[in-house]
Amino acid sequence: MPRHHINLHLVSDATGETLIAVSRAVVAQYEGVCSQEHVYPMARSVAQIDKAIAAIEAAPGMVLFTLVDLELAHRLTEACARLGAPCLSVLAPIINLFESYIGVAATPRPGAQHTLNADYFRRIDALNFTMMHDDGQHSETYEAADVVLMGVSRTSKTPTSIYLANRGVKTANLPFVPNTPLPKSLEGLRNPLVVGLLASPERIVHIRQNRLASLNGDPGSPYVDQRAVADEVAQSRKLFADRGWPTIDVTRRSIEETAAAIIDLHKLHKMKFISAT
Repeated sequence: MPRHHINLHLVSDATGETLIAVSRAVVAQYEGVCSQEHVYPMARSVAQIDKAIAAIEAAPGMVLFTLVDLELAHRLTEACARLGAPCLSVLAPIINLFESYIGVAATPRPGAQHTLNADYFRRIDALNFTMMHDDGQHSETYEAADVVLMGVSRTSKTPTSIYLANRGVKTANLPFVPNTPLPKSLEGLRNPLVVGLLASPERIVHIRQNRLASLNGDPGSPYVDQRAVADEVAQSRKLFADRGWPTIDVTRRSIEETAAAIIDLHKLHKMKFISAT
């Protein structure tokens, strides 16, 4: 199928993260469509809006924006109408829905979702904790974690941990290594939820082979031997079952999907923990 390339202009009075996430979610629904993102963050003045307009004129395409300043939004939409560029305020329909439901008008505040509030500092704290507890480090303080991830090498433990940390979940992770004793701190954990990550041996071998190639490693290493990897996975699966730890197969899951499943498991774990105390 031929690729269809489009220019996508994202104009924001904050970081632009909302627009990037929304536009990518939509583009993903169209097979064969490839978007060239042009991002204009922190656009809070006429000069910055005019700069974005000039760029839109130079590379025509669709325009999505999040501008709470009505004058700037009007300036952008008028220019887009003149240039024949489709233009949409991503937040406006949602704000209108909120206003019609709760009967209160919104108070325009650019970048309000990025305020340095308690939630922000909670996420920073979670990220610091997660980075310190990557790959089996500081296992003596696992009790302070919300989630502990375990799995054989290349089951996406670290990126999943970082994603969870950005959602405010303190996450530790450690590798499963056959015939290696587990940290004593895993015994008797009460607060954290321990989750085992699994993947098909074929998937793990593929990822490990790419990893070895990037490091100019030995392609004959047991690290990428199909039978050895299958045995690792089987041993880890048995351990998780013996301990009663929930498992997630990440073979065909994205990091986001894995993290969403872990967050759901953690909510149930917290409810059980609260009811038991």
